[in-house]
Amino acid sequence: MKWWQLSLFGVGCTIGTGFFLGSGIAIKSTGASVLIAFIVAAIGTYFVFDALAKMTAKKPEKGAFRTYAKKAYGRWAGFSIGWIYWSSEMLIMGSQLTALSIFTRFWFPTIPLWVFAAIYAVLGLAVLLVGSKGLNRLENIFALIKIAAITMFIVIACFAIFGIIDGTREPSVPANYFPKGLLGLWSALIFAYYAFGGIEVMGLMATQLNNPKEAPKAGKIMLMLLTFIYVVSIGLAVYLVSWRTFNSKESTFVLALKNYKIPYIADIFNGALIIAGFSTMVAALFGVTTILVSLAQDGDAPPFFANKGRLKVPLPAFILSAVGLVSSIVMSLLMPDSIYEFITTGAGLMLLYNWMFILLSANRLLQPNYIDRAKYYVGMLFIILAVSGTILSKELRPGFFISLGFVVAIAVVALIMHAVWKRSDTKGPGTMFVKLEKP
Repeated sequence: MKWWQLSLFGVGCTIGTGFFLGSGIAIKSTGASVLIAFIVAAIGTYFVFDALAKMTAKKPEKGAFRTYAKKAYGRWAGFSIGWIYWSSEMLIMGSQLTALSIFTRFWFPTIPLWVFAAIYAVLGLAVLLVGSKGLNRLENIFALIKIAAITMFIVIACFAIFGIIDGTREPSVPANYFPKGLLGLWSALIFAYYAFGGIEVMGLMATQLNNPKEAPKAGKIMLMLLTFIYVVSIGLAVYLVSWRTFNSKESTFVLALKNYKIPYIADIFNGALIIAGFSTMVAALFGVTTILVSLAQDGDAPPFFANKGRLKVPLPAFILSAVGLVSSIVMSLLMPDSIYEFITTGAGLMLLYNWMFILLSANRLLQPNYIDRAKYYVGMLFIILAVSGTILSKELRPGFFISLGFVVAIAVVALIMHAVWKRSDTKGPGTMFVKLEKP
């Protein structure tokens, strides 16, 4: 794979329902100041990817961030971070399925969410069977469709601003950029970060680069493109429509275009959003199966999860992913009104726990200079701000406790496994403090 292909793959994995639907929740939380949240999240995401890419460039590892955490802090870290990532991706698949169902109900409002969730789950599992090469090609196509959809929105929004097309409401500069104060901005940070979720999958795919040293360049180009797209499109959305209009039931951009009676534009855009959500769901599926195989190969999961057989995807790992998708469908059936916001918050938080470990691992393994060390500490500070912001919001607090429950459960299992490793005389935490060799 060439570096630009990895950049395009990253765009395909990242732009999804976390942006198209989650951005509406962020705007609802903080108004026009959501742009600040996205800029902060973009800077923090760059620091995390820079750390991951530099570790990949020095020594590519199939297990990516999980292997680096293990080398930096011991087997308990590799075990914990692997299962936290697996759990976060399972939650992400649940939120993607729910969002896809919400988008599809735009056309079929009377059909329950779980019906659409089941259809998309089956399609996602079918795509997973094509293997990583086929997935890469598919994600590149999806990335182009997503960029085209957002470009289309930007062009239409500009036409509306310059009076080329008429609507029921005149575009206007928001009167108050901080309608809910700094606390609103603080609580919106988690959704801005969630919109950038996907860089870990790039880390898993970076081992397939022709030249792993080009991983940092691939990440920089990808994040510059994403930041430009996010800031411009969301800025136009809050210019076209009052921040009070946005919600978690409809896409940010479909809502922003409702005032303009352009034939079929909402349908076309909604179709593009479904493609976007589906691609990120498939990327999450790829992530959970890849990390599960890595855990099994290292003895941190039952070894049969690494058995491939005749399929391109190990059958046991495939089955476990399918069980996770079924659980998401059941949750869609039981909690159709609140599930997206809760699961999205929980998934976003667990991703950030992983990102914190990436920064901690790089700080130990890379022996960074003062500038890089400062970047890692600032990145950690931004993550702490995003996590703590969810505690302040009554709507987001359940998601915080969902993520905390997963982390506590994994920590308890890690403590039990630590005792098992010591008894079996396997390599314990004290033997894994190995520095990455310089090229």
